[in-house]
Amino acid sequence: MCKEFNNDRIQAGEQPFQFRIGIHSGPVVSGVVGTRKFAYDIWGDTVNTSARMESQSQEGKINISGTTYGLIKDKFHCTSRGALEAKNKGLIPMYFVEGEK
Repeated sequence: MCKEFNNDRIQAGEQPFQFRIGIHSGPVVSGVVGTRKFAYDIWGDTVNTSARMESQSQEGKINISGTTYGLIKDKFHCTSRGALEAKNKGLIPMYFVEGEK
């Protein structure tokens, strides 16, 4: 997925992106904040856990939580990483998404 994106960029003569992605699924609170300059934002434990998924990911990989894995396992090939320590979250089961089934 990420490799294909970067391969297309390289073939077009552009620099590849170096990125990592983390995804967790669950409820969030969202809204518009600000009095002069408005911004739409989201908050909550799901957002914080997603940030932990991203920080535990690797370059060019999509790291998902066990919760998200449960939702996508029938449509995507994933590799288990086991339960990894996430800051202020404890051990979280994590998976790398490898591609569509």
